[in-house]
Amino acid sequence: MTFLKSVVVSSVLAAAVFSTAASAQSINGAGASFPHPIYAKWAEEYNRETGVKINYQAIGSGGGIRQITAKTVDFGATDAPLDQQRLGDEGMIQFPMVMGAIVPVVNIPGIEPGDLKLTGNIVADIYMGKIKKWNDERITTINPDLKIPGQSIYVVHRSDGSGTTYNFTDYLSRVSETWKNDVGTNTDITWPKAATTIGANGNAGVANFVRRTRGAIGYVEYAFAKQNNLSHTQLASAEGKFLQPTMETFQAAAMNADWKNAPGFRLLLNNQPGADSWPMTAATFILMHKDQVDAGRAREIVKFFDWSYENGGEMAEALDFIPMPDSVIELVENTWKEQLTTNGNKIIQ
Repeated sequence: MTFLKSVVVSSVLAAAVFSTAASAQSINGAGASFPHPIYAKWAEEYNRETGVKINYQAIGSGGGIRQITAKTVDFGATDAPLDQQRLGDEGMIQFPMVMGAIVPVVNIPGIEPGDLKLTGNIVADIYMGKIKKWNDERITTINPDLKIPGQSIYVVHRSDGSGTTYNFTDYLSRVSETWKNDVGTNTDITWPKAATTIGANGNAGVANFVRRTRGAIGYVEYAFAKQNNLSHTQLASAEGKFLQPTMETFQAAAMNADWKNAPGFRLLLNNQPGADSWPMTAATFILMHKDQVDAGRAREIVKFFDWSYENGGEMAEALDFIPMPDSVIELVENTWKEQLTTNGNKIIQ
């Protein structure tokens, strides 16, 4: 039995709930581009099964937060989780939907996907403009079997407020004290001027610029690398082992996540311990207002997410995303029951 099949709408609200739910044939969301491939797939299948249309705009996490704050969409999506203070100030709940991985992608003549090895420190120094050529000694030393050209490096970054950027810069801050002190972590940062930079909108924009620019490096969610036939790199784990981006290395990182002790589900998964843990792994989150004007519509929104948890695992794995564990879904269901209200009454009991 699904979670929503077991819930009981309060008798006080029942009439309003059922009359509104019957007309909720479309739900509107906006935000992170990182999960767009799986959200699009879930929306397609959900529409086929229920007739309800999910309109999701992949405008970046910053845009998603702005739109849900302004109440112009039913839900927002972000890869940069809000802290408890911000959630409280905005009167919102936050819950994780799925996990995925960020990978470096490159366009270097003669280098095949998965051949090039990089470390977090090297990536940080590339983005700070300290390493300007692909045949820099620090790169060739860890890639003795590759013939790497003396190509200039162009670093591609997000130009919009981005949760992918937030996780990428958080990872660099964890592995490089210089990056942490001089650049820092945020959804939108001032990129170091010493590097030759290119700004792009969304994961798709970064993938597009890397594909078109010889010598480029970028960072995208793994599904975008595969869909665009980009050359991903190996990356050193927290324990120094060079890893390929695979479902096994993503799952190894996700296993260490302690969701139960993460207030507001705010948890970053970068540089997790374990030799086989992919170092840039991230969850992506949904934002909803606690106090809902339309109880029936809120219930329809939750119903889509509940369906995605229950039916979307195989679809997520097919796109190299990691489904949330049952234990986390149970925590999320409790959050829906305890915190979603209308006029002070719980919507889901």
